[in-house]
Amino acid sequence: MRKLYLLCGLICFYVSAAAPVEVRAQTPEPLAPQLKGGITATVADALEEGLKTDPDNLEAREELIQYYFMAMARTRSTDFEETREKHVFWLIEHHPESELAGSPESGIFQMGPSGTEGYQRGKQLWLQEVEKHPDSPVILRNAAEYLLLYDRKVARELLEKAWLLSPGDAETSSMLARTYEQERDVVASPDEKAALSQKAVSVREQGLEKSDAEERFYGLADLATSALQAGQIEKAQQYASELLASADKYKSNWNYGNAVHKGNIVLGLVELRREDVSGAKEHLLAASLTPGSPQLDSFGPNMTLAKELLEKGEREAVLAYLQNCEEFWKMGRGKLEEWIATAKTGGIPDFGANLSY
Repeated sequence: MRKLYLLCGLICFYVSAAAPVEVRAQTPEPLAPQLKGGITATVADALEEGLKTDPDNLEAREELIQYYFMAMARTRSTDFEETREKHVFWLIEHHPESELAGSPESGIFQMGPSGTEGYQRGKQLWLQEVEKHPDSPVILRNAAEYLLLYDRKVARELLEKAWLLSPGDAETSSMLARTYEQERDVVASPDEKAALSQKAVSVREQGLEKSDAEERFYGLADLATSALQAGQIEKAQQYASELLASADKYKSNWNYGNAVHKGNIVLGLVELRREDVSGAKEHLLAASLTPGSPQLDSFGPNMTLAKELLEKGEREAVLAYLQNCEEFWKMGRGKLEEWIATAKTGGIPDFGANLSY
């Protein structure tokens, strides 16, 4: 969970840069042990050369996978993809249990000259590993991570098997709940939506039962939103309140800004469900006072509560919210200005993806 959020924020930072960063280095620089993948092109070339005589060097393979992944993010180019894929295939075949094998950095996207072919090759290798290790929850989960984007049904089946083998595992529960929520968003039947939402809540709750305090802090926001989507208002309030209370202990944590924002958004929506518009407005403004986070700074604030308040005619509170969000969402200044202009004239902006919560 933490790994995915941090990587997402880091990639957004590079992609949003004004100009691509030059990847090739003119002089050798030392490895940066505090940041995996933080090697230079010169070091990468040396690692590639070393693999010719020591092809089983796992550490070198991992360094290179992460290096090429970040290089593509910095340059916004797929030039490194084929080279990275070769190392990913090796990792799947030789160390499918490794943490990196189950990370976004070892995923293959259907883009670039060999994207679809590369993805299918990786999928085939993962399914072979699953067949070899049907009782390994780690390998099942890693395979599911690879398949989640393009083969969601297969990924969910693997996660359900992993969950049965290791019930209560926080990472597996989070991933499995996500698949239920994604399916809920596309089904039409209200009964199906409710059933999938309730499944997600149950799985998330079990996943956090044995978590330590910090892991629970990372998972409470998703649990609170799942409960709200399932119509379990009391639970949504309970978990969102716990999230905000625990946030005080993690003010220096990268997730602190997310907790302040999401916790208040959920509580505001709970108040609206109870027809307490005044309470909802208070939480909306509190959500806008977040210091930001890698995700909020990149993708912006959640607009679900703001939209519902606009529909009730609470324009001034929403305008204050949007103006406060300018403090952390500098990348979205243009969108915010557009939304503010629309709201000022009495309209309801098209908030697009910012309505997802």
